[in-house]
Order: sequence, then structure tokens, then C-alpha cells
Amino acid sequence: MRKTGHVILPLHGGHAPKWLTSRMKKLSDEMVRLLVSEYGPKEFLARLSDPFWFQAFGCVLGFDWHSSGLTTVVTGVLKDALQFDIHGVKVAGGKGKASRKTPQEVAEMGDLINLSTKRIEELQYASRMCAKVDTVAIQAGYPLYHHNLFLTENGDWCIIQQGLCAEDRTARRYHWLSSNVQNFIVEPHDAIVGDAVRPQVLNITAKEAEESRRTCVDLVKESPSHIISSIKRLSAETTLDYWVNGTGISQNYQAYSMPRRLNWDLFTALYEYQPIDYEALVAFPGVGPAIARSLSLVAELVYGAPASWKDPVKFSFAHGGKDGVPFPVDKETMGYTIKMLGEILKNSNIEDEEKRRALKRLAQYSALS
Repeated sequence: MRKTGHVILPLHGGHAPKWLTSRMKKLSDEMVRLLVSEYGPKEFLARLSDPFWFQAFGCVLGFDWHSSGLTTVVTGVLKDALQFDIHGVKVAGGKGKASRKTPQEVAEMGDLINLSTKRIEELQYASRMCAKVDTVAIQAGYPLYHHNLFLTENGDWCIIQQGLCAEDRTARRYHWLSSNVQNFIVEPHDAIVGDAVRPQVLNITAKEAEESRRTCVDLVKESPSHIISSIKRLSAETTLDYWVNGTGISQNYQAYSMPRRLNWDLFTALYEYQPIDYEALVAFPGVGPAIARSLSLVAELVYGAPASWKDPVKFSFAHGGKDGVPFPVDKETMGYTIKMLGEILKNSNIEDEEKRRALKRLAQYSALS
């Protein structure tokens, strides 16, 4: 069963101190060695794709449990620590400019483990599509600033990426796992973790948005003048209220206006390309959030093919909070997580002093639970 989740991820400034990151690297090195030796690299990726486990892993390493920086610091630590010859896993990408180096790093990693050119190109496509889907097909106000691809020697992958909302200084994290991705469009995530559920999110990946996706593809496959005329006609109104009130169309549209600045030449290019499905449409160079939003709005307002405006983030996958938000702390589940990680540490071969410190932190969390 696919999982979504919720955890508060406030944006914290500054950097993790070197004394902490150096110890995090040592501890993560040993913990991943143990985990991979027991369960294999593929299982390690499966656990990374589980936000519940990922969050607990970051806590054991000693980082702030609820900070958005847990994502960037933990993945950065793992990128420095993990090696194919030791852990069977290596990491590409990172925060900001480092994320844009992912295709190059994937190619280098593929050459290192003798992957075929075709497989390397597939991995680069997966990286690009995950980033595009979470920017274009899900519009929740969280532009991506962090992207990591975890790769095993057998070519299995996991992607963890994060976006931020500057207005309320919160973050949203997206988890993808290759073995669970049937396609890149229809509810492809293993989890989406964020702060509050947004009241209005354009979610074209929802199963119920299938008609909308088909209509959007049909729109760009017809003469460009038709879709351009529809967009300009809708844009003539200052708001979408004119099209919503009294028509029975969802009132969610009242918060959205039709994009006014679009690359009109792109519709001609899409017409000449004739995308076979919505994935091909999203993958086309130049297709961004504004194009996707304009198409989805025309699909519903003109052709009655609704997209989904329901935020894919849920409150169903979290420990809870000390103040009962979003619900009281689940002591039993939290205790199980602590026990599991404690057993990993007890059986590891890290230095006694490092082990004692990590176990002490776990004991403190256990006492609180």
C-alpha cells in the first residue's frame, strides 16, 4: 500500500557543525554496512523511501528531528559516506547547484559499475522526471531546491527531493522508489511528507485526474490556435470567478488565475511533437508549471474534464506531536522504531564510545515515549 505522511519541517538556517557531521558520517557508515550485510542494498533503498524510517535514521545520527535540514544534512552525509565497494550504494545530486550535477554524476556512477549506456540514460530520465513531476504535475507552492538519487550496483534507485515554501518557511519532502514506480505520472510516490495540508493543490498525478490528463494531451495535439484561443479567452477575465459561479465547477479555482505569460511557440512545438501521453507531455522541454496549469484549467472549464485539487499529503503517517498535533504521539510505534534502531547499534562494530553515545540518545528518546 502506498504511504503518504506528515511531519513538521520548519526551515532552519545555518549549517551542521563539523564535529557533528564527522560523527554522523562514521555512524552512518557503520549502520549502513550492517544493514546492507543483513538485508542487501535494495532493502536499504526501500527503507530510505519510507519517511518514517528516514526521519528516525536522522534522529539516531543526532540531527534535529523536525528540521527541514535533516533531509539535506542526512543525504549529504550519506553521499560522503557511501561507496559501491563497501555499501553497494552510491549517491548523486544534492542541494542547490549540486542537484544540477545529478545527470553527470549518474553517468560517472554508471560507468563505475559498468551499466549500459541505455540504463544510464534511463536513470538520468528517472531523475529528471521525478523532479519535473514534483514541480509541474503537483503544484503546492514548494519549488524544489534539493535532489538526491541513491543507486545500487544492480541499478535500483531511490530519489529523495525537497522543496521549500518561502512564505511560511516550511518544507516538503518527496520519496520515490524504483521498484514501486509503475509510471511517473499516476500516484508514483512512495511518500510525500510536509507540514500542513494545503487547501488548494493542483494534483494532476491523482487517479481521479485521468480524464484531465487525456484532455490535456488531446489539446496540445490539435491545432495550436485552438488552445491558444481558449487560454486567451479565459485570461480576459481578471479572475476565474466568472467561469466558476453558477456553473457547478469546483470553487477551488477561485484562488487561481489563468497564467498570462506563456511561451506560445511551445504549443506549436508540442503540436509537431504529438506526445503519446501525459508523461511525454510533462517530459517535453519547456513544459513547466504555468503550461500544465493552463492546460488543466482549460480541460475543466471548457471541456468538463476536472483535475484534482486535493493535496496528496496526509496526516496518516507520523509519530504525532507532543501537543497532540496532528494527533497524540503514537508511543507504541515510536517505541518499536527505537527498539529496532537500538538493536542495530548493539550489533554493530562501531567504536564503543560512539556506540554508547548513540545508545544514550536512543534511551533518552525511549524515556520520553
